[in-house]
Amino acid sequence: MSSIHSNSAYALLSDPFLQFPTSSSIKIVWFTEFPGVENKIIYGHNLEQEVIAKTTQLSRTREDEQSKVNGDYSETTKRMIWRHEGEITGLNQDEKLPYKVITFLEDNKVESKVFSFSASPQQETPLKILLTSDHQLKPMVAANLQKVVETIGQVDAVFFAGDLVNIPDRASEWFDDQKGGAFFPCLQGLANYTIENTVYHGGELIQSAPLFPTIGNHEVMGRWSENKRLSQQYVDAIPEKIAKKTYLKKAEIINPDHDVIVERNWIKNNSFNTDTYEEIFSFPQTEDNNSHYYAVTFGDIRLVVLQVTNIWRSPNLEKTVQGRYQESEKELNNPENWGYGQHIFKTIEKGSQQYQWLENELNSETFKQAKYKIVMFHHPVHTLGGNIVPPYTNPLQNITQDTDGNITEVRYQYPKENDYIIRDLMPLLETANVNLVFYGHSHLWNRFIGSTGINFLESSNVGNSYGAHLGNNKRPIPPDYAKSNYVEIGNPNGLKPIIPNLAPLKDENNNVLPYIASNEITVFSILDTEKATVSSYYFDTRQPNSKVIKFDEFTIL
Repeated sequence: MSSIHSNSAYALLSDPFLQFPTSSSIKIVWFTEFPGVENKIIYGHNLEQEVIAKTTQLSRTREDEQSKVNGDYSETTKRMIWRHEGEITGLNQDEKLPYKVITFLEDNKVESKVFSFSASPQQETPLKILLTSDHQLKPMVAANLQKVVETIGQVDAVFFAGDLVNIPDRASEWFDDQKGGAFFPCLQGLANYTIENTVYHGGELIQSAPLFPTIGNHEVMGRWSENKRLSQQYVDAIPEKIAKKTYLKKAEIINPDHDVIVERNWIKNNSFNTDTYEEIFSFPQTEDNNSHYYAVTFGDIRLVVLQVTNIWRSPNLEKTVQGRYQESEKELNNPENWGYGQHIFKTIEKGSQQYQWLENELNSETFKQAKYKIVMFHHPVHTLGGNIVPPYTNPLQNITQDTDGNITEVRYQYPKENDYIIRDLMPLLETANVNLVFYGHSHLWNRFIGSTGINFLESSNVGNSYGAHLGNNKRPIPPDYAKSNYVEIGNPNGLKPIIPNLAPLKDENNNVLPYIASNEITVFSILDTEKATVSSYYFDTRQPNSKVIKFDEFTIL
C-alpha cells in the first residue's frame, strides 16, 4: 500500500481509521497480518505523546477458492488477522491533532503516514458528512469516493447505511481483493480499480474522519461450516427460533452441563452471526447501546442507527430455487435445509427490545434537543427499487401435502399490513420530528418527503444498480400473489419520488427521471450542517474527464 511505510518485509494491512469520538476521546483502529510485539499510536502537535493499543485477533476471517487474493486457498481456510485499537483521551473539542500508528516487530517496525484526528465536534460546528452505502466491491466505488475528495475535500464523518462488503467473513473483501476495490482501500485512497482505462484510487477519508457503520444484509453470515465455501455459508442463514428448536432436541448431547455460553454459541453457529462486523468496528460503550443499534451525538447531529435488515432471497420461481416465496423442490421433505423465506434478523416490531430501546432514545432530552435528528438503517422505507418488495415482515409459511403426507409445496406470504417499518417504526419517527431517514439496499438514488415533513433519502447508487421499477420494469411477483400486497411498479408505500431540483437525468424520450439507477453514473450525497442541506452529485464514469454534477439539493429543517 503506497501510504504505508516500512523498513521490513512486513506492511500494515490497512491504514488507521477513526471510530466513535466523544467530546474528549477518540478510538483509532488498524489491522496487520501479524500481532506485533507492541502497537502504538503516536500523536500530539509534535508527535510527542503515545498510547499503547489493545490487540485482538479476528475470529472468523477466512479465504476460499473464490477469494481474489494471494495465497493458497484451494479450500476454506482461516486467515490470521490482528486488529489494533487505541483510545486517546483528555482531548479538547476544538483541537485537531496529528497522529500515526506503529506496529513493532522484534527488530523492525511498520508505521503509517501522519494523519489527523479531533474529538467529537461542538454544537454549531459546520460539518460536511458523506452519506453512503452498498459498496460491496462494486465497480464504481473507487471512482465515487475519489470524486468525493476531489469535489468536497476532507469530510468530517462518514455515515454508512450498510452492505459494506459482499461476504463479511472473506478477509480480502475488507483489505486486499486483487481487483483493487476492497472496502478499506477504497475509503482510504489506496484502491486500484480500473474503469474505461482510467485507474481510480478511492478517497483518503476515514483516516481523518470517523466512520459510523450500519448492519445490512451483507454484514450477516449464515450457518457456520469449517469447509463449505464462504458464499454458501453466507446464504445459509435461518431464523434463530428454528435453531433453538433444533438445539432443544439435541441439548443433552450438545450441552449436558446446560452451559449458557455453549447454548448461545451453538444457536448462533446454527442460525446467523455478525461476528466479523462486530470485531472490525468499535461501538459506543454504554449500558444500553450495542453493535446492532446505537445513538451518538456528533456536532449538531443526533444520529440513531438501527438494525433494520432481512436476508435477501431470490424472487425466482423456478422449482430449483430456494427463494423469498418458496423452498426448492428437492428440499421439500428436508426441513433442515430450508431457507425460511426472507426472514428478518433482528426485529423492530412494536414491543421488541430494539423498539423499546428506540422509544427511550427518542424520548431522551439528548435526542429532543438536537438540531438535526437523523435515523439511519439499511432497508428502504420508500423506494422505486426492487428490495422493498415483499413487505418488511417475517414470512408466513404455508405447507401443502399430498394424501400420503409428503410435502408438495412450501410457500411464503408477507402481509403488507404487518410491515414493521410502516406499521411500527414510522409512527415513532414521525412523532419524534425526525429530520432525515437515510437508508440503502436497492442500489439507486431517490428521495421522498413524508406528510409530517420527514425527508427520506436512498443514496445507494454508489457502485452499481439493479434498476428502478417504473414504466414497464415490473418487480417479479408470483402470478397468484395479490398485486395490492406485492406492488410491481412504483413506491409500494405511497409517497411519490421527488424530481431532482437542479439537474435531473432524462430518459430516451426526454422525460426527467425522479431517480438515478445506473451502472455507469455513480452518485454520492453530502450533508452540510452549516446550510442544513443534503446535496447529491453524480459522476459519469464513461467520461472520466467530465465534471461532477450537483443534481439535487434539499433542506432538512
